[in-house]
Amino acid sequence: MFVLGVTFDEISAVWFSGGWVMIPLVFLAFIIFFSAMELILFFMRGNHNKITEATYEAWIDDPKQGHGHVGEVISYVKEEGQGDPDEIRNRFVEISSASLPVVDARLMFLNILVTVSPLMGLLGTVIGMLATFKGLASGSGKTIDLVAEGISEALITTQTGLIIAIPGYLLVSMIQKKRNQYSAFLVRLESLMLQKTQKSTNGSLTPSTQEA
Repeated sequence: MFVLGVTFDEISAVWFSGGWVMIPLVFLAFIIFFSAMELILFFMRGNHNKITEATYEAWIDDPKQGHGHVGEVISYVKEEGQGDPDEIRNRFVEISSASLPVVDARLMFLNILVTVSPLMGLLGTVIGMLATFKGLASGSGKTIDLVAEGISEALITTQTGLIIAIPGYLLVSMIQKKRNQYSAFLVRLESLMLQKTQKSTNGSLTPSTQEA
């Protein structure tokens, strides 16, 4: 308990030495984290990365077998497309327009927040340096304390901004990758459904052609 108490006191001392800039940095970190988790969970709810192409084809032939997000997409396109290639393309355009622009907008917002975090830390650095210069100019007996306080504020805020930004950029990169994978999945699924439709259309035309 004593060790934990000392550790907590040390953390508190470091925290408060960063000045008021630490407060918006914490809020910024929480917003970045929750925004990133929301996007990651959005892609995790879909099962497109866990299903083989053979399963896609089976579900296209019998949409009742499908489940999850992929099953919903296939059922929707089959019901609304009605075997018409143009309608199938329109349905996939509709699905992409309903999901990808929202993801892109949130991803852009997340990228802005991640970019702002080191700049916020830099603001704390500037404020800390101003406090340092003020301490040097005071000429009082507390000059050393004022200088140390200013330098501490300058370094801690910069460090905190970088600690937030580096994982943030990794999250943005991971979400961008998942977004591209989802877009590629929609393109591939559209291609498979169009191929199936074309084969079924050619198969239905063959007997009539032979009778003619």
